[in-house]
Amino acid sequence: MNTTVKVMKYAFFDLLRSRWMLIYTLFFLAATGGLLYFGDDAAQAALSSLNLVLLVIPLVSLMLGMNHYYYTRDFVQLILTQPVSRPSVFIGQYAGVALPLAGAFVIGTGVPFALFGFSRQLDAGMVVSLLVAGALISLVFTALAFWMGLANEERARALGIALAVWLGLTVVYDGLVLYFIVVAQAYPIEGAVMLLSILNPIDLSRILVLLQLDTAALMGYTGALFRTFLGSATGAMVAVAALLAWVVAPVALGLWTFRRKNF
Repeated sequence: MNTTVKVMKYAFFDLLRSRWMLIYTLFFLAATGGLLYFGDDAAQAALSSLNLVLLVIPLVSLMLGMNHYYYTRDFVQLILTQPVSRPSVFIGQYAGVALPLAGAFVIGTGVPFALFGFSRQLDAGMVVSLLVAGALISLVFTALAFWMGLANEERARALGIALAVWLGLTVVYDGLVLYFIVVAQAYPIEGAVMLLSILNPIDLSRILVLLQLDTAALMGYTGALFRTFLGSATGAMVAVAALLAWVVAPVALGLWTFRRKNF
């Protein structure tokens, strides 16, 4: 545990020195504050913030997580010459990047909503869902970044794979799901569509936030299915549980690869 904390502190202060964390936090402060200040509807501002969550957080988490891994690879090799356990080093490295990224988003988005919440009719459930979704997405894609970095010696190849994963999950995946719905609409496909949604953490985050809305038209087909078959509360719990599984799976794969990697 002591090794994990030390490695985590090193990763955290390394991020602070790079100033990317400050820029990242200020970006969400400015974007969310602007949406709330210039807009009349707090719910619409939350939906616009959701678009930032779905596009910006996965990309930034992948890039910063992977850059940090390759930048500190020599440092990790030096640590591993000492009598320390590999799991403690890996968890420390991951937590030192993922937790600050999640915290930067929560602060950057949560503070404007907290300030404007006193003067606007603000749906606290939607804001909490937005913050939870953004934080979990940060943890998911940072874990994916570390795993992909460990699995690829060449940095350029790993970055290419990361960009392909981001593009696939944010753009291509929804198109494939829509195509599947159109082609198989004559069959009972509700269960299959819900399963496809669970296989995409970005879609899960969108559903988690949209379940707090009363307007079914904004939910899309997958969000409507979650509300119809599970209800808002149960659907939100299923979405959160699936996102937590998405955090655990790449962390476990990254740890497995790290323990067997010959540095």
